[in-house]
Amino acid sequence: MLQSQPRFLTLEGGEGAGKSTVLSALRDALLADGQDVVCTREPGGTPLAERIREVLLGVGDEPMDAHAELLLMFAARAQHVTQVIRPALARGAWVICDRFTDSSYAYQGAARGLDTAFIAALERGAVGIVPGLTLLLDLDVASARARTRGRDLLGESAPDRIESERDAFFEHVRMGFRERATREPERFRVLDASLRAEQVAANAVAALADYRKQWS
Repeated sequence: MLQSQPRFLTLEGGEGAGKSTVLSALRDALLADGQDVVCTREPGGTPLAERIREVLLGVGDEPMDAHAELLLMFAARAQHVTQVIRPALARGAWVICDRFTDSSYAYQGAARGLDTAFIAALERGAVGIVPGLTLLLDLDVASARARTRGRDLLGESAPDRIESERDAFFEHVRMGFRERATREPERFRVLDASLRAEQVAANAVAALADYRKQWS
């Protein structure tokens, strides 16, 4: 049985959608209201999970099997939930996470073609919680590519193993996210990430404010 956590917020979307900017805006809005806020990311969030992240995203000579990728994601997630997310929620903090289990359904499910029933079983067995609110930053693949290319040209980062996938892969990722949002409209808010970063952030803060009114 999955437990919904009202103070647990997640950000989802493809590469270049602007999740970092939105996360900062949500954090600042909650802090301004006097809330305890924990910001984290996946894969990662703990020392062990960050080491798993290096394995997952590193570009190596050996191709990674899709099931190995999925299981590593859930290994990192299980550690993250146990060490960071659950303790923060238990003390009454808000947790904002850049990616969570929906990414596994989109990347390893929709894009890699793995059985979603298997992913759901891992979610129930190794994670046990779902966010109260998920903001999906929806952006077409061509625009996302243009943004990430600009970031790479500025020398901010080099494409990791997953970022190096072809456009068709990311089309499936986008469809996977949109399907998740359609299936769970009460949890998801879909934001147009093609707008200016400041507008997307403002829309995210407005969605959070509306959610808090409904929840309280």
